[in-house]
This record gives sequence, structure tokens and C-alpha cells, in this order.
Amino acid sequence: MNDLPKRLKSKLELREANSTLRRLTDPSGRIDFSSNDYLGFSKSDTIFKGAHQMLLDHKMSQNGASGSRLLTGNHGLYGEVEEMIAKFHKSESALIFNSGYDANLGFFSSVPQRGDIILYDEFCHASIRDGIQLSNAKSYKFKHNDLCDLQNLLERHSECVEVYVVTESVFSMDGDTPDLNAISELGKKHRAHLIIDEAHAIGLFGTKGNGIVSELQLEDAVFARIITFGKGLGCHGAAILGSANLKQYLVNFSRSFIYTTGLPPHSLATIKLAYLELKSTLSIEKLQQNIKYFKNEMKTLGLENNFIRSNSAIHCCVVPGNEIIKNIAQKLQHKGFDVKPILSPTVAEGQERLRFCLHSYNSESEIKNVLIGLATFVLWTK
Repeated sequence: MNDLPKRLKSKLELREANSTLRRLTDPSGRIDFSSNDYLGFSKSDTIFKGAHQMLLDHKMSQNGASGSRLLTGNHGLYGEVEEMIAKFHKSESALIFNSGYDANLGFFSSVPQRGDIILYDEFCHASIRDGIQLSNAKSYKFKHNDLCDLQNLLERHSECVEVYVVTESVFSMDGDTPDLNAISELGKKHRAHLIIDEAHAIGLFGTKGNGIVSELQLEDAVFARIITFGKGLGCHGAAILGSANLKQYLVNFSRSFIYTTGLPPHSLATIKLAYLELKSTLSIEKLQQNIKYFKNEMKTLGLENNFIRSNSAIHCCVVPGNEIIKNIAQKLQHKGFDVKPILSPTVAEGQERLRFCLHSYNSESEIKNVLIGLATFVLWTK
């Protein structure tokens, strides 16, 4: 068997030397403070059985979509689920993609045109930045959640054909939230198109978990929203919310939509059941209680200054250094807690952290004990 080319092998060796080599791991069975399954929907028996029954009711026994949606893969559940999603999020239309990565890649590679400008928060997700790299538009990043820096860029590019402003309602590596009202006002003032990635807000914020844009009633001020189903909804896939014209454009020009096999019927049934569960669940209230309890315990233990401020389900304790943060994570894992270290280069060097994801199913004793363990190990590093 041929070995890797030398340059590829040397890149792996460098990762190994820097303690940044990524490896796949098996499920641990530890107490979950790591997954994005905020409401526990991925393990819901109601959703699992309901999705199966829906397929039986629709007489859909196929395992796959059989082709792209423009060929043979646009089975009946697609229209039904997209209509429900659009209504739930108060959007004119919704277009389902196979993943959040596909949605961001497809949107940013096709919508902004040559001569346009994309202004994006420096902490935007890799899928957004990868999509922007494929665009013919020029792009500039603004400092994280910095309205003054964004305004300066908007003023500098006021003569451009179209300007797109991109941010997230909850940032995946920090858990914080920008001032979307203020960004919306800036967008209006400078006639910019606002794009919000709501991946980590769905299922937590808004009426029955419909997101921060809906909570702030900014639907009409936002050009496009990217929502994903693999976090709070506990299943798979994503959607872009926007006008009917935007949907038609994406169907015609978004390559990650056009040139891929559609999701199987079971995925669409699971998405629909997850939304039905979202409308009736008490899990959101329990998750909010756990977030409040976590923050109170963090203050009690004197850890507040180690954490990035957040009202979301994501809470990050910054301890610089890959080796140090890996050691703390391993010590917590030995105590039975599934807490993952986030290393550079995923985050900037010096911003290495432990990322705690809270869930509706975490108990107060689990939260208290993991923070007590953390406090011990953080003090040990000083």
C-alpha cells in the first residue's frame, strides 16, 4: 500500500508534536457535558417511534432518496416538512439541505456575486468561512461582536453593489450572542443583507425554541437564516430560511444542494417529529433552569472570571495551553464526566478551553460535581 506523500506525513507529524492531532473516539458512557443534544431529542423514544409510524402512514418503505432532489430524490415529505419549518420560524420559505455545512457552503458560494462584499464576524463557523472562500465576492472580517468595527467596514464599502453581513446568534466555540438588534439597525442604515446562523439557538431561545431572530421579531430584517437540526433537535440536516425568490435561486445555483443525493425519508420524518416534540416539550424550561444553576454554581466556586460570558447552553472555561487543558479534561473524564478540550488551531493559540454543553437531562448534582472538580484542577494549574 502506498504511504502518504512526504508533505502530508510531515503535517501529521507536526500535529503529533504539537499535541494537536485529532483522533476519533468511541462513545464513553460518561455523564454528558459534551454533545450538542441540548434537549435530549437524539435519544427520544417518542421521536424514534413516531418517525417510523409516519413512514408507515405515508406508505414510504424506502431506505434512501434515490437521487438528488432535482432528479428523483424530492419525495413527498420534503414539501410537507419545509412548509412546517417555514411556518414555525415565521419565514416565507424554507429549503432543506443535508447538513449545516452543506447549507453554509451552498449559500455563500452562490449568493454573493463578483463585486459584492461579505462582512463576517471573525469567530464565524468554519462552514461559513469555507463557503465564503468559494465565493467570487470579496470578504472582510470584523472583530468579534464589535459594532464599531462593523460600522467602519460598512461605511468603507457603502458604494458596493451588494453588501452581506454575516454573524451567528449563538457562537459555537464561545456560546455568546451578538447584539442582533443593533446589527439589524446597522444593516438597515447601510442597506446591507443580514445573514444569521442560528445553529446553536434553535431549541433554546424564542417561543418554543424557534430561535433568537424570532424572539427579537427580526424576521423581516434578516435576508437569510441558517438553521440546523443536529443540535437542539437531535437529528440531522439543515435549512435556509428566506424569501420564496431566495429559495428558487438556491435550487438553481447552490451546488451543494444540486449535486447531492437527497436525505432519506426517515430523516425527514425524524425532523418533523422533532419539531412536533419541540412545540410540546418541557425540556426547554428544564434546560434554562440548568443554565441558570450552572452559572450560579460557577460564581459560588469563584470560576466566573475563567468563563466566557454566555446565556446559551455552551459555556467555555479558558485555560491557555493545549497540554494543560488536555490534562484538566482527562482528570474530569477520569471522574466520569464527558468534557472535551478545545485546542488550537480550532481556537486561537492562548484561547484553549474546556467546552461545557448543558442539557435538559443533566441533574443539578452532576452540574455541581463537575464544577467542583473543575475548580480543583483550575486552581492546581495556578
